[in-house]
Amino acid sequence: MDFLNDDFSKCPEELQKIINDPKKREKLVIYINPPYAEAPSRIFEKDGKIAVEQSATNKKYANLLGQGNRELFTQFFTRIYFEIPGCVLAEFSKLKHLQGQHFVDFRKFFLAKLEKMFVVPANTFDNVKGSFPIGFIIWDTSKKEKFTTISSDVFSKEGEKIGNKNFYSYDNAEYINEWIKPVRGKRSDFILGKFPFMGNDFQQQSIIQINHEKMVYNKAAGQFLITPQNLIWACVYFAVRKTIVATWLNDRDQFFAPNKDWEKDEEFQSNCLIWTLFNNNIQSEYGENHWIPFTEREVGCKNAFKSDFMHRFINGEVEIKTEATLFNAETTKKSKKMVFSPAAQAVYDAGLELWRYYHAQKNANPDASFYDIRKYFQGETNGRMNATSEDEKYTALIQDLRGKMKVLAAKIAVKVYEYGFLK
Repeated sequence: MDFLNDDFSKCPEELQKIINDPKKREKLVIYINPPYAEAPSRIFEKDGKIAVEQSATNKKYANLLGQGNRELFTQFFTRIYFEIPGCVLAEFSKLKHLQGQHFVDFRKFFLAKLEKMFVVPANTFDNVKGSFPIGFIIWDTSKKEKFTTISSDVFSKEGEKIGNKNFYSYDNAEYINEWIKPVRGKRSDFILGKFPFMGNDFQQQSIIQINHEKMVYNKAAGQFLITPQNLIWACVYFAVRKTIVATWLNDRDQFFAPNKDWEKDEEFQSNCLIWTLFNNNIQSEYGENHWIPFTEREVGCKNAFKSDFMHRFINGEVEIKTEATLFNAETTKKSKKMVFSPAAQAVYDAGLELWRYYHAQKNANPDASFYDIRKYFQGETNGRMNATSEDEKYTALIQDLRGKMKVLAAKIAVKVYEYGFLK
């Protein structure tokens, strides 16, 4: 039987009796290993072109499924829910139907009580290499209940219980990309750099990189242009997305628009700025590097930098324009002089020592970025930066900087949860 296309009359007679009897269905347990695929059920050639024929189930319930209609396992769930009501549904699958943005419509109609759940790493299974959770879940479809949250047991690959984790549906939430989009810059602005915003979860974390505006990177994603006006917002966004390490367990956790409290926390803002200064991928070969926080004198550089923007911004010396509105004319105000927390100051000082050592080299580039300095000492193999360097002093300096960065990241991470960026 093709479950997504065939009639239940193809089932064995005894099973049909159970499916058609409401009382007997209460004792029916459907246990499935659903296909992990976003694909139509049939592909064929028509008039010399590849055509797609959706499953009968998908056609029947397409209006209900919304954006999640191409996920095959939700098609299985949908037919079971409507056509074998009252049964117990036991399954193991990814957690898209619990947390994914594309499954909001599915969660509106799939009203069943999630009784029990545990998760394991995906690579517990043979031939699965992905770093994400697989959930073993039991639903009682006779109990009409909208899923919002559950505390799930967590097991390691070896079968050892290692704790619990809360999973949420995130329905009606405002996501972090919706929060940041309204303040993105325009091409006509003074552009400091850019980053792509694509997805709101940890799965997309590696995509988020700050690059020079002229560098071609990830055309498929929307581009956030960084300007003096939105620099703090950009650094907060970047640090929030990057300071917490992505793991198999938080793979589908979503980032949200924060509460307003972050706007009054100047220490949090400066922590995010300093963390971002030593984590971006700006490369001076593409144009002016606006991300040097030091002066030429501080680092021992004999030539003038092309841009001293970041040093002036930190010290409250940059004139920032505000756009004219229907009620207010365009105005300008100076950036606010930043006061660093001890953790941020430690990172700043460690970065200064690294810059000084680099500019002590005979062929140092005056406008070198953090990326350029790492590349200088670590070198490249087949177009990729090497992970280590043979220069012992550089190695000691970068290790010291990274150690202090971890301390700063931990301080930022506390605020990520306090301000509601993550649940």
